[in-house]
Amino acid sequence: MSTPVHDDPLSKERSHLAASRSALRAMREDVESLDITDVTANWVNAAVLESQIEQRIKALADLSETPLFFGRLDYLHAPGAEQAEGGEGERFYVGRRHVHDADGDPMVIDWRAPVSQPFYRASKKDPQDVSLRRRFGYTGGDLTAYEDEHLLDPAEAAATSRLLQQEIERPRVGPMRDIVATIQPEQDEIVRAGLAGSVCVQGGPGTGKTAVGLHRVAYLLYAHRERLARTGTLVIGPNRSFLHYIEQVLPALGELTVRQATVDDLVAHVEVRGTDEAATAVVKGDARMAEVLRRALYSHVTPPTEGVVVVRGSRRWRVPVHELEEIVRELLARDIRYGAAREALPQRVAHAVLVQMERAGEAPDDRVQNAVARNAAVKALVKSVWPQVDPARLVLRLLADADFLAEHAGGILTEDEQKAVLWAKPARSVRSAKWSPADAVLIDEASDLIERTHSLGHVVLDEAQDLSPMQYRAVGRRCTTGSVTVLGDLAQGTTPWATRSWAQALGHLGKGEAVVEELTAGFRVPTDVIAYASRLLPHIAPGLTPVASIRENPGFFDIRTAPNGVADVLGACRELLEREGSVGLIAADARVPELAAALAAAGIGHVGPGEETTHATRLTLVPASLAKGLEYDYVVLDEPRAVVDGEPDERTGLRRLYVALTRAVSGLIVTHATELPPQLT
Repeated sequence: MSTPVHDDPLSKERSHLAASRSALRAMREDVESLDITDVTANWVNAAVLESQIEQRIKALADLSETPLFFGRLDYLHAPGAEQAEGGEGERFYVGRRHVHDADGDPMVIDWRAPVSQPFYRASKKDPQDVSLRRRFGYTGGDLTAYEDEHLLDPAEAAATSRLLQQEIERPRVGPMRDIVATIQPEQDEIVRAGLAGSVCVQGGPGTGKTAVGLHRVAYLLYAHRERLARTGTLVIGPNRSFLHYIEQVLPALGELTVRQATVDDLVAHVEVRGTDEAATAVVKGDARMAEVLRRALYSHVTPPTEGVVVVRGSRRWRVPVHELEEIVRELLARDIRYGAAREALPQRVAHAVLVQMERAGEAPDDRVQNAVARNAAVKALVKSVWPQVDPARLVLRLLADADFLAEHAGGILTEDEQKAVLWAKPARSVRSAKWSPADAVLIDEASDLIERTHSLGHVVLDEAQDLSPMQYRAVGRRCTTGSVTVLGDLAQGTTPWATRSWAQALGHLGKGEAVVEELTAGFRVPTDVIAYASRLLPHIAPGLTPVASIRENPGFFDIRTAPNGVADVLGACRELLEREGSVGLIAADARVPELAAALAAAGIGHVGPGEETTHATRLTLVPASLAKGLEYDYVVLDEPRAVVDGEPDERTGLRRLYVALTRAVSGLIVTHATELPPQLT
């Protein structure tokens, strides 16, 4: 006997989906119909309000391929009410955004709301007053399946969700997508951690640390909307390709205002046109350079050699040299920014003059003090005692003048280190200098010594293991009064200055109190692939916990010799392109031009990292140096030995190889004509 349509649970859920989409359209239409013609007092307020309305309209967009809700919670009692016997429970649909009907009753609850938390945290051991958790499966935007978990039924054994596994393993083409439907309990704890505290997440490949950081931003914006609207949020990634890859995650969650940048973007005070040798970059990135810069900056402060005379009308007021010396000493002892102290100096001198005026029977006010501070004699004193300093010129002199560097780096940098940072050909001006990325960070440090850097409410720092101590300081300046979420994997550090310890990194950030959390459950990389890559861990990060894949599908994994060279690599690419999903061809940077030419000659379309893949062009050719943070359904890894040899030292090369090996979601083919690194055998 067939089940009547009105009793079919799937049909009911589809009806609720249709009604929810209709309600979302109505919400959007209500915003679109707002008339603000006579609401605001001036055109500035009108422009601000119009921009806010446009953002709200965008946030209410109904994305046809994105499920409006992905779960349902059936509570035993109304949340927040006393759990008395016979109490009436409630049902909530959990989705990416809140949707309400014409009466204001919720049809979909935002995943960040407290009432949604049990969707991620409830278990048979701790059901959190939830009797049933339902997950939904979608094909495109159509609801096609559901799966129930009865948390209070002792007869029902706990099992891995089939729909959850399908969502994790679903093929991906294009940019990174959100994981809002698959967040795990240990991830949810990090996502919902309070705004006041900073968090550092150590996570191996495929543990979802990047997604956790992005969803944490979305959660904090939900929970602290007004505060973060004032103070701002920022996501920092390692490069432009990475930022392009993740840029759609937050908009898909309804958050459109979060700025994304690289560290180089933050410190772009000068045009970067040069590069440093690894040894030079290591010294420039060392935290000791901060003290060298501080010494060099404050060397411009010189004690006054004579008093200052201020003429006002027929009266002359003299501040003796010993009093001026005391003022300068006090300002130096206050440990305030160089620029702030320079601005305070004329006011302190003017105050000393006002004291003399009052003793003489006059009654000066603030206007008189400001006038004295602007007096030509006082200005001349400030210029000679506490001159203006341009941060770029300061760094230019340090890097170009051996005597100046030696004077201020003595006892901090060794002679060899000083020689390493000195330019072989000193530049004549700031504009003509071929600044390197590390130089730009030094200029940013000097800028902050002169004038305090603006602090944001929250900063997410991804792939943090590759930052130098000076880069950590640059990021830390952007969140001195806010908090930070640090994301990284010590095993994936591929710069000569890569951090060895999160405690050290957090110290450089100024967030030594941050809590360090470790994610070890792998959701992305198949079991066979991560097991193979983990052979490198004892050589690159001894003592680090290997990732344990929770994927039910072991994935496709093959190691092949390539006697025909590039032809065999192209054959592997063709094989994987016959499957559904994205394909990445990762190779040592030096081999990329040859492979690009071969792909073009063979008529195999491809794009570069950061470029948009399509269903017609699903292959991305990736230099190993840009593979970090990216993921593909299938990967062909060309010549592991070349990846290792492409780095300055073997340890860094093995770390680069570890990154390249762990970019695959469903399958990996390793091709090699030369011997594999012995650490993999």
